[in-house]
Amino acid sequence: MSNQFAVNTKLMRVFTEKFEASRVHSKNVDTQLLAGKFNAESGDTVEFKRPPDYTTTKTAAGDITGVRKDIVVGKAKGVVQNYYTVPIEWNEVDEALKMDQIDDLLAPAALRIKTDLELDFAAFMMKNTALLAGTPGTPATTWDHIAKAGAVMSSHGVPASDDWIYTVSPYTQVKLASNQRSLGAGAGELITQAHQKATITAGYAGFDRVMTATTLPSYTTDAAADRVGTLTANPVVTYTGAKDTMTMSIAVTAMGANAVVAAGETVQITGRYRNNLATRRPIVDDTGAHVLFTGTVTAAVTLGASGEGTLVITGPAIYEASGAFNTVSSAPVSGDVVTRLGSAGVTIQPNLFWHKKAFSIGSVPIKKLHATDSLGTTEDGLQFRMTRYSDGDANKQILRVDFHPAFSCLNPFMAGQGFGS
Repeated sequence: MSNQFAVNTKLMRVFTEKFEASRVHSKNVDTQLLAGKFNAESGDTVEFKRPPDYTTTKTAAGDITGVRKDIVVGKAKGVVQNYYTVPIEWNEVDEALKMDQIDDLLAPAALRIKTDLELDFAAFMMKNTALLAGTPGTPATTWDHIAKAGAVMSSHGVPASDDWIYTVSPYTQVKLASNQRSLGAGAGELITQAHQKATITAGYAGFDRVMTATTLPSYTTDAAADRVGTLTANPVVTYTGAKDTMTMSIAVTAMGANAVVAAGETVQITGRYRNNLATRRPIVDDTGAHVLFTGTVTAAVTLGASGEGTLVITGPAIYEASGAFNTVSSAPVSGDVVTRLGSAGVTIQPNLFWHKKAFSIGSVPIKKLHATDSLGTTEDGLQFRMTRYSDGDANKQILRVDFHPAFSCLNPFMAGQGFGS
């Protein structure tokens, strides 16, 4: 048994090292082992508290009678994903392990789980972003376009309390390299060699790290030429209505007969303007114009014959008399013009930018099976289970590796999609 334990420990160490080697999106968010968070009552979600906010009362005599407010706390939900499992089998697995082939054996398995995690999590991030920099569908080709996203985050009041990250595709990296050749990864402490290779620059264009990733998500717009409609009802604009999901539902019409609105698309409401979330005042851009409200569609929707339907968007428009949580300068109402940004019939791959605390990956603890099991946890709290067992009928030895994550958007207003202008 001690020999088996030693082999399992070595297997887990090699696997976690290979898994860590090339993470980008999942390495630059809040991560944690969700031990004790899930039980029979919690189901497939776990809740995290959102911070409250307040307003200042200004009075001549200091009398605040009748203006005290209750504390309202929202909850971010971590949603459990499917198991990520890689099964491996040999006729003589022990022989393979004794021949110093562990790296060759486990590297592809670690790469597969890492790649699938990065793809799924990046798609989750895209569908839960509230901010927009540039014009959807227009590639970012210069450092000015990257800096625009940094300005968007600053102007929206995103705190500088933790890292800001921007990711681009390898082809965008080529464009950036052609107009600025003097940048490097910087001298700051980086996580791994592979993480360093993915870093184009540190401390530039408003971001702590600008990185390249092959796992950026994309969405495809439908062929409907009519991409402009109107609201058919006043949406719920209270913080209470949005605090636990950070989404809002908008009923629209005349937005393309039988059109399919893709998850990840950006919609804009004319005449409603973004607030800075620190000052709660409207944001003014470099041209002197107020920044229009936009939201990201969280799930695909097929509209009706008159272009009618309900879209769920993240980054809700909140407008209350107290002003403590207002994200817009005035409330959207029935009749407001709503536009789907981007062209019809194209595939759009946004860059992503975010504050490290905008998202979280939780690792759900996995129970041991009745076999030779070992558990391993990465430095940032993601747990794997490695199980060795046998198929006696087939005369085979089997190794399976399991990972069970939960994804959470802690604050969509601290993340966005980035494009060129």
